[in-house]
Amino acid sequence: MGEQIINEFAKSTGTHCILLRYFNPGGAHPSIRIGEMPIGQPQNLIPVITQTAIGKQEKMYVYGIDYDTRDGSCIRDFIHVCDIAHAHTLALEYLQKKEQGNVCEAFNLGTGRGVTILEAVHSFEKVTGIKLNYEIGPRRKGDVIAIYANNDLAKAKLNWEPKFTLDDLMKTAWEWEQRLKADDTIFTGVPVELN
Repeated sequence: MGEQIINEFAKSTGTHCILLRYFNPGGAHPSIRIGEMPIGQPQNLIPVITQTAIGKQEKMYVYGIDYDTRDGSCIRDFIHVCDIAHAHTLALEYLQKKEQGNVCEAFNLGTGRGVTILEAVHSFEKVTGIKLNYEIGPRRKGDVIAIYANNDLAKAKLNWEPKFTLDDLMKTAWEWEQRLKADDTIFTGVPVELN
C-alpha cells in the first residue's frame, strides 16, 4: 500500500521518487555505536539469535527443517545495515541527477543470495564461538520456502554492490548486543557521536 501511495504521488506531481525494498537487514555499524534495539519480543532472526546468545531469551526456534532446501530450513536474504545505508546515499545521488524517465523506481536491497536459517545460525556460532540454544519447531503457517532479492537493478542503476558478508553481519550484531548489555547509557538517551 505504501508503494502504491508513493507511486500515485509521483505520477500526479511529476516528483521523482525511489522505493528501496530491504531484505532482512541486520548487524550494526562497525564502530558498534549504532545498532538495532527491538522493542519487546523481536520478530526478525538476527536479534532473536543475539538475544538467545546473551541470555535474554532462553532458546530460539527454527521453524521447519523439512523444506526442499540445502538443510531443510527456509532460505532468506540477510543484508548488512551498512550496505543498506550506502544504498540510500547512492539513491539520493541518483535522484539528484535524474531528469527524465520513470518518476518512481523500486530497487531491491539484498545480497541476491539466500542462506538457510540453519546456515545463519551456524555463521553466528562460527564467528562468536558460542553454541546457540535452539530447537527445531514445526513449520509456521505462511512461511515461504525461499525469498531473496534480485538486486540487478540496484547494481546497474545505482552502482550499488553489497560489501558486507553474513559473518560481518553476525559479528557486528553480536558486538552490539554485548554493548547493549554492558552500557546502560544507551538507554538514557545520551547523544552518541560517530567518528
